[in-house]
Amino acid sequence: MSDTPVDYHQMWADLGLDLPMHDALLEAVGGMYGATFMSQANRPEGMGYLDFVMSEVHGLRIKELDDFRKSGGKVVGTYCLYVPEELIRAAGGWSVGICAGAEWAYDQVEQILPRNTCALIKSMMGFKLGKVCPYLEEADLLVGETTCDGKKKAYEELGKMQNLYTMELPQMKRPKDVAFWRSELVDFIAKLEELTGKKVTAEALKASIKEVNDKRRALQRVNAARAADPSPISGLDALLAVQVAFYDDVPRFTQMMNALADELEKRAAAGIGVAPKGAPRILITGTPMALPNWKLHEIVEKAGGVVVGEEMCTGSRYYEKLVDEDASTLDEMLDDLAEKYLDINCACFTPNTGRIDDIIRMAGDLKVDGVIDYALSFCGTYQIESAGVAKTVQDAGVPVLRIETDYSAEDVGQLSTRVEAFLEMVK
Repeated sequence: MSDTPVDYHQMWADLGLDLPMHDALLEAVGGMYGATFMSQANRPEGMGYLDFVMSEVHGLRIKELDDFRKSGGKVVGTYCLYVPEELIRAAGGWSVGICAGAEWAYDQVEQILPRNTCALIKSMMGFKLGKVCPYLEEADLLVGETTCDGKKKAYEELGKMQNLYTMELPQMKRPKDVAFWRSELVDFIAKLEELTGKKVTAEALKASIKEVNDKRRALQRVNAARAADPSPISGLDALLAVQVAFYDDVPRFTQMMNALADELEKRAAAGIGVAPKGAPRILITGTPMALPNWKLHEIVEKAGGVVVGEEMCTGSRYYEKLVDEDASTLDEMLDDLAEKYLDINCACFTPNTGRIDDIIRMAGDLKVDGVIDYALSFCGTYQIESAGVAKTVQDAGVPVLRIETDYSAEDVGQLSTRVEAFLEMVK
């Protein structure tokens, strides 16, 4: 971790980025990060690693990917946690998450997609059309998935610009759906082997399952510490850890998150927190929050609450469940992967009662005072589930605030007023 600044402009230029626009993006994100994260009081020392990662978000990590590709490696960009990282690593590739959480090049996007498309999809396309995402340009293959109609059709347009493969995710969880999903994993292996020129063996897959599980175990430890009152880590910092997990080097990230967890466990035992004991404890559920979408967490914690859990894809759905490690044959491991990944409770499934069960369980385990159900505008699946989530959680005796928003800052004042009133009520 050198303090000497490195000029990466030639690397970015070689990737075809729009340098003036990319500089503007980095300046905006850097300013947002400093104002949002570095102003927090009593942060754990272990967050220094994630601060460094964010300072080099388009620098050192991109250089690592670039060097890996120049040595013959292949980078696979993914848009959803249903795409098994274990298979990519077993084929000798590196996996990076591509989803974007900021408004960019919407004027260009709206020439292709409807204006009332959800912010996540528009941002995904905007980062490509605006030529500001080096992760996209480092990807030898992009992998989409049929989790919603908007993404499915957007992938068709994105596939005209870059090498893209789409996995079909069944929308139910019956035995025949698990069998179908397993067949999709087999097809995905064939695509990866074609890309990398390497065979996915039982030995390689077993090792990658253990490696990715270890990453999840480290995140489980970090997030388990949040059950303490006072919480030893802010919701902002815990969210950042999961966001970074999608693109950082796996063994290095695991090591650093275990070190952070060690610190958090000591802080919890000593009663050291980032907010006063008794501060309103909030669980956020709903649409995933891709980098740099920190808006709602910042609003909650600036208003005096503390976010102690996320039931979302950038939260518990990512790290909570592990792939079984007892299998010895490739067929058995594929069975285990199919079972694990189809057990993620996304709103694209029908029925999706498992998600509500998870919210109720997490609310109890984390001793929350309230739940905020978060949906991006025009994200129909989560918006439709919102009413059922609110009723069930309220019937369980936990107050709920339903929020619909996008990536802009235009509604921050209004949302702050609503969140402040909610926190005052749950006290």
